[in-house]
Amino acid sequence: MTVAWFEAVNADDVDIVGGKAASLGELSSHGLPIPHGFSVRADSYRKFIDESGLGPELFEAVDVDTEDSRALAEAEQQARELILEADWPDGMRTSILAAFDDLEGDPVVAVRSSATAEDLPDASFAGQQDTYLNVGREDLLDKIKQCWASLFTQRAIYYRVEQGFDHETVDIAVVVQRMVDADKSGVMFTSHPSTGEPELTVEAAWGLGEAVVSGAVSPDHYTYDRQQNAVNNVTISTKKVMCVKNESGETVERPVPDEKRDERVLSDEELHSLNDIGELVEEQYDQPQDVEWAICDGDIYLLQSRPITTISDSSDRTDTKTGETADGSLVDGVGASPSSGTGTVRVVGSLDQLDKVKDGDIVVTEMTTPDMVPAMKRAGGLVTDEGGMTSHAAIISRELGVPAVVGCENATSVLTDDQRVTIDGDRGVVRDPTTEPAQDDTSEGAETPSPPTQNRGPKPMTATEIKVNVSIPEAAERAATTGADGVGLLRMEHMVLSTGETPEHYVAQHGEEAFVNSLSDAMRTVADEFYPRPVRVRTLDAPTDEFRQLEGGESEPAEHNPMLGYRGIRRSLDEPATFKLQLEAFKSLYERGYNNIEILLPLVNDAEDVYRAKALMEAVGIDPNKRPWGVMIETPASALSSDAICKAGIDFVSFGTNDLTQYTLAVDRNNSTVAGRYDALHPSVLQLMTDTIETCRSHDVATSICGQAASQPRMIETLVDAGITSMSVNIDAVHDTQQKAKRVEQQHILDSVR
Repeated sequence: MTVAWFEAVNADDVDIVGGKAASLGELSSHGLPIPHGFSVRADSYRKFIDESGLGPELFEAVDVDTEDSRALAEAEQQARELILEADWPDGMRTSILAAFDDLEGDPVVAVRSSATAEDLPDASFAGQQDTYLNVGREDLLDKIKQCWASLFTQRAIYYRVEQGFDHETVDIAVVVQRMVDADKSGVMFTSHPSTGEPELTVEAAWGLGEAVVSGAVSPDHYTYDRQQNAVNNVTISTKKVMCVKNESGETVERPVPDEKRDERVLSDEELHSLNDIGELVEEQYDQPQDVEWAICDGDIYLLQSRPITTISDSSDRTDTKTGETADGSLVDGVGASPSSGTGTVRVVGSLDQLDKVKDGDIVVTEMTTPDMVPAMKRAGGLVTDEGGMTSHAAIISRELGVPAVVGCENATSVLTDDQRVTIDGDRGVVRDPTTEPAQDDTSEGAETPSPPTQNRGPKPMTATEIKVNVSIPEAAERAATTGADGVGLLRMEHMVLSTGETPEHYVAQHGEEAFVNSLSDAMRTVADEFYPRPVRVRTLDAPTDEFRQLEGGESEPAEHNPMLGYRGIRRSLDEPATFKLQLEAFKSLYERGYNNIEILLPLVNDAEDVYRAKALMEAVGIDPNKRPWGVMIETPASALSSDAICKAGIDFVSFGTNDLTQYTLAVDRNNSTVAGRYDALHPSVLQLMTDTIETCRSHDVATSICGQAASQPRMIETLVDAGITSMSVNIDAVHDTQQKAKRVEQQHILDSVR
């Protein structure tokens, strides 16, 4: 079967028709208004690749270093040529054209990619593949091939590698949907895209929605209080361009008529209707949604819906353009990605200027394109002339954690290269960092990044220690303000990767002492911030694919699945010289009086691993009986061996739920085909942890958890009930985890009294 009609699919069919088509089918099945259409199934793409014999050459062509822009460009060109020049398999062409003819009325359609790895609950691939509007019968087959080829654009290759998706396992379906010749269109978030508050955010412009999504126009911005059922805020922008269908059926940009440029696009009545539909969509999916919509002749149509993936735990955000200019502000717009930063302006007018963007620079551009993602990743902030909360710039900035202010209108003309600015992604302003911003009643403290514990009351007292994860030493100061009971996980691999060299290469170039000092200096930064609270440092656990990107990494083994390969304690034991240098860094800190540093050994499987590591600690002069040390429980083997591991003399164990879940359930969470089965709260995973806690308690060994799932309410409740000693969570989750642990402990007290 080559095609699948929307009414025949639902949300469970992502692997068959991709995220967009599955979503449209789900909406259709519940009577929500969508334009009629069908999907060219993902297995049709796979059949095309297999029967044409493209596979080996295609996947070899796109296996490149994603930080090499020239290699990326060559990969895209070669992949495109291979796909567009290949012949259609027998029968597939006929089936697609027959389905188009069933739409009747000589329609024009939108042809949209619908990749099987896009729009997952924890990763949005927005804008990574192509969309073609106003397509007729004669161009349909060519546009479908172009959608397939867009799976291998530079931006798609880069983004997939960054998200950990294998090129060979990601298929692509294609949505073919009757076009809505929209009078007005846009995007709505059914809940606030940063905080998750019950506030509808709508952006709207004249004509087709392509102008809003691409960021070509600064749309009107509306917020709607879902609890009060009332329009909360209206910001009318000057809308310079609109996307329309021309006489030949092509989508083109046209100037907005003068009388409409500053006219409000949506009425209150239309916002009420969008809110009603948005609530139905969110209720259907049981989570906030990012919905594209269009209005034609007064009727609302939903074009697609996907989960919002950027909601954080932070509160007290503001994202609307208030029209007020703080003292010292240079430009203002919409605060599209929270937090603040100071850096040097780099005005980017074209893609060939991206190389001038260095780490921490503030990128200033008219609007972003997906090809700019590598530079956005390096940037310390982003400012655009055009676009809104739902533009490419806003969505990707939030996902990368980069502060962004969009829709400033004049940023590229006001700001200049080498100028130092501070960007405030909460309030939507860019200001001179030497000038104090104005205070106002609605944004107290918004001019500077607020410590996570600000305005949250006193730290709750809990028997369960609540610690914090620190990815990089530079985050230590902010992490320390959370009131956490210490650091439950500081990763040594980030200290090594930041040098740009493998340990062996670094030692060869700079010497052993320099390597030891680089590690000890990074650890000391965190230890100083938290002293005397403990800081648990995990020894090196970088997989080989990360080492391969560093200087000296060319000799790293090429592993099919590096997460199951040469990493963790197994590599340290095989390469004792490098491991001893890591231990020397710990020893040097102990000798300087840093008794709050603890050693954490990753990916142990059994007691033999622990005894061998213990012997190496003793060999460099660390006394395991005097210095606190422990192991990660990340495999079923280590959980089942916990009794013997405890007898090896450890002081603590720490659960790594990401790996433990994957290895227990045989699920690669980066494999879109099975990612839906990844569940850190699966009974088997919980059983391994609770049994290990019981074993450790019998040996007086402390227990902790530092994986992503540590901040989930049910995980907190389960492990506190089991008697876990501490929990380590990300910076923004410390306060909520403290409160949840307190409530669970109080319930235990009440239960015992009753």
